[in-house]
Amino acid sequence: MKYLLLTILFIFVPKTTPPMKFHDFKMTAIDGSTIDFESYKGKKVLLVNVASECGFTPQYEDLQNLHKEFGDKVVVLGFPANNFGGQEPGTNLAIQKFCKANYGVTFQMFEKISVAGAKRHPLYEWLNTTSGKAPDWNFCKYLLDENGQILGFYPSAVNPLDEAITSLL
Repeated sequence: MKYLLLTILFIFVPKTTPPMKFHDFKMTAIDGSTIDFESYKGKKVLLVNVASECGFTPQYEDLQNLHKEFGDKVVVLGFPANNFGGQEPGTNLAIQKFCKANYGVTFQMFEKISVAGAKRHPLYEWLNTTSGKAPDWNFCKYLLDENGQILGFYPSAVNPLDEAITSLL
């Protein structure tokens, strides 16, 4: 009986793990390589959930301009997602080709993930939990400081070159 009780407690008592930090993540880039977020320590980071068939898709150009003009102050990371309106239906290769051909994207892009719902990627779960804000459409942005702490959340309508973002760089 004692063994049964211990087994039940072991199964049903939630295991606590230390909270993950931004720099603990490792993710797959759009080209299949692994990116260790440890490499972003000491840098500000702008994370954006992107989509190729959205009214906000032209923000790719401004994200690329932010990368070019402020690349010494901020790292831009793009996360394709098909959560909103089915506006990112393509494969990783198709997304990569679209971004390069139409917007000359050279900032870091990642494989397509889910940023909302039950299958939300752990990174976006962390962003949501830490900031209290979740993307409600494509091109939502999170700005993090050099220590991986969230400085701000910006909805889709806020342009990447908006002073609300660039003033913090």
